[in-house]
Amino acid sequence: MSFLLPRLSCKREVDQAIKSVAEKVLVLRFGRDNDAVCLQLDDILAKTAHDLSKMAVIYLVDVNNVPVYTQYFDISYIPSTVFFFNGQHMKVDYGSPDHTKFVGSFKTKQDFIDLIEVIYRGAMRGKLIVRSPIDPNNIPKYDLLYQGI
Repeated sequence: MSFLLPRLSCKREVDQAIKSVAEKVLVLRFGRDNDAVCLQLDDILAKTAHDLSKMAVIYLVDVNNVPVYTQYFDISYIPSTVFFFNGQHMKVDYGSPDHTKFVGSFKTKQDFIDLIEVIYRGAMRGKLIVRSPIDPNNIPKYDLLYQGI
């Protein structure tokens, strides 16, 4: 299903998307096209893209094509999903130490839809961080790795 979603293939395209998407949540899925978990997430994103078209724009980004953003967002696990609104990086409190990105695949389409709605409503009120509506049991668990500290 990943062929149904638009791709950003270089840093310039990612920069342009961040700057140009206005009054909608920009969803950037960082991953690889041949990864099984990425394909599972892409299926959820593709199925919800039309339903969320008034609130969100979804792009796929290959981690190998934009190493600058892969390093900037500390993407060590894929897939990782990052959210923006009017050029501002939106953070989400998932009950984990990292609020900058969602790591892994969403369990259901409804989890993703609920999250986009909460981010959209919070962003429209001027918030830069929102609390995740997703059940904590549906959020993948992982450990943060800090190298060179």
